[in-house]
Amino acid sequence: MQSYIFFTTFEIYCKEKLYLCRKIFSLEKGSKNKLEKLKLMKLTFLGTGTSQGVPVIGMNTPVARSKDKKDKRLRTSVLLSWGGVNVNIDCSPDFRQQMLRHKVQHLEAILFTHEHADHTAGLDDIRPFVLKQGDMPIYGLPRVIEQLRIRFAYIFAKENRYAGAPSVKVTEIEDYTPFLLFGKKVTPISIQHGTLPIIGYRIGNLAYITDAKYINEKELSKFYKVDTLVLNALRKAPHPTHLNLDEALTIIREVCPRQAFLTHMSQTMGFHAKVQKELPSQVFLAYDNLTIKVKE
Repeated sequence: MQSYIFFTTFEIYCKEKLYLCRKIFSLEKGSKNKLEKLKLMKLTFLGTGTSQGVPVIGMNTPVARSKDKKDKRLRTSVLLSWGGVNVNIDCSPDFRQQMLRHKVQHLEAILFTHEHADHTAGLDDIRPFVLKQGDMPIYGLPRVIEQLRIRFAYIFAKENRYAGAPSVKVTEIEDYTPFLLFGKKVTPISIQHGTLPIIGYRIGNLAYITDAKYINEKELSKFYKVDTLVLNALRKAPHPTHLNLDEALTIIREVCPRQAFLTHMSQTMGFHAKVQKELPSQVFLAYDNLTIKVKE
């Protein structure tokens, strides 16, 4: 399964973007600099807010009135960059704005965590990338892919396609099986979003988990002592389907990452600057547009 996923994607980009293949696979074999470039991963927080974003429409709370840019949060997703490729985790309703804000010129794949609208509703806006690059590779659980087929039937249509509609190349993640993506091992992590089974990802030395409420010990072991952990923390008060702040900090203490970033936060978490002062030294509230580097 690993080879099939990797070489299918590789073949697409050898045809569509030869320059990209050259960035990933050095034409000068054994080049240390090229290998280091392939390993280095940059993570950009495109959005760090909950399903309604921060501030919420019609709400006149103190956080909504804040002048601090870190208190303004688009819907949650991240952009990962390594070796000349860009990969999104999730495709939020704010996808277009996020791509324009960060001047993203190419996107090589999208990994979906689950099917909820705040993680999928921007899929139509992949059109400019599809026009330049061809079918967009997308990855997700079979259930998630089926939901996308229902909601975006015109994207998946085989006949009588709407002119200008985007198109995708689907890889279903079966049984949380690891796979290779542009030279990096991707390990799916099984987590519970309330009663809904969803997926987190370990990519190299990064673990990215959002919308979790419960993670069992076996799955926690997949990212024990990872360099960088991104984990959801909705608010301070308990919630039936999302980790609250204390629950997220408990997981962080258990898996011992070098650094951890909290995401998917609601306005009821409080002011960014105030909450940050309450956190352990290696734990940070993520904020929109924050860019970090992940150590190998």
